[in-house]
This record gives sequence, C-alpha cells and structure tokens, in this order.
Amino acid sequence: MPTRPHARRSGTLPRLLAAFVMLAGFAMPAAAQDAGLVTRASAHAPRVTLDRFAAAVREAGWVVFTEVDHAAAAQAVGMTLRPRTVVLFGNPRAGTPGMAANPTLAIDLPMRVLVWQDDAGVTQVTRNTGQDLAIRVFARHGVTVPPQGQLATDAFIDGLVRKAAE
Repeated sequence: MPTRPHARRSGTLPRLLAAFVMLAGFAMPAAAQDAGLVTRASAHAPRVTLDRFAAAVREAGWVVFTEVDHAAAAQAVGMTLRPRTVVLFGNPRAGTPGMAANPTLAIDLPMRVLVWQDDAGVTQVTRNTGQDLAIRVFARHGVTVPPQGQLATDAFIDGLVRKAAE
C-alpha cells in the first residue's frame, strides 16, 4: 500500500482537512444548513431535556440506544464545546424488517436528535423532518415512504421533542 510521506511527516493533510471542515461549516448559508431540520427551544437545561426525551421515547415503546456527547469528546482532547449530544433512538420492531430487506439501511438507522446549547445558553433540540428522512435516508436504500408515512413520522418525532422541551 503506498504511503503519503508528506502527510505523515508534517501532519499537513490532517490540518488541511480540519481547516476545510471548519470553513465549510461556517461558509454554508443557514438555509442549506437547516434543510430538512427543525429546531425547537427547550425550557430545560440540556441534561434535563435529554432525560425528558429518553422518557418520551420509552413511553412510546421505543428504545434509546445511546447518546453521543460531543462536548465530552472535545473536553477529552483539551477543547471546549457547548453541550452537543446526539441521541440515537428507534423501534427495533419497525427497523429490523427494513434492515433485513435492505441491509444498508443499518448505516442510517437508528434515528437521532441533537440536544444542544446555543451561544445565549438556551437549550435547543434539532430533529430531521419526516420528509427529509424519507428522501435523504430511506430513498437511498430503495425504501419508499409515502406522504402519509412522512407526515406520521414527522408528527411522531415532533411529539417526542415537544415532550422533552416543554
């Protein structure tokens, strides 16, 4: 396997990639960043919002698989980041048949929400819309979600987020 001595020797490639990712994130128009996403302010602190979301998921008979705490990961490498936690959740009774028929669907499931704190200290919850999940996630795996299914998914996830945030 060929090596890339310039990247290994100087660390230039990792630094360039990191800079590109940072610049791309800041240069994107807000509309592009928000496409397919809905954000709702929470009346609670991040941890309380996360706990309330998990309770709503379990109450619906679904499963919280894990949380990904980006702020803790940043802290572990000596960096600072406001709270940013992704919750992975789903319904194995619904997802398993889909993954059995379309194995690649497993790379995009389970579903997720992001609980984060903005610069003003307000907790926010961001989720995908039902239409975004249908078009961006399911369609690429050959699964068609009809409009009524998109609306039902949107309403269901919105209900979970509302219970967490209010």
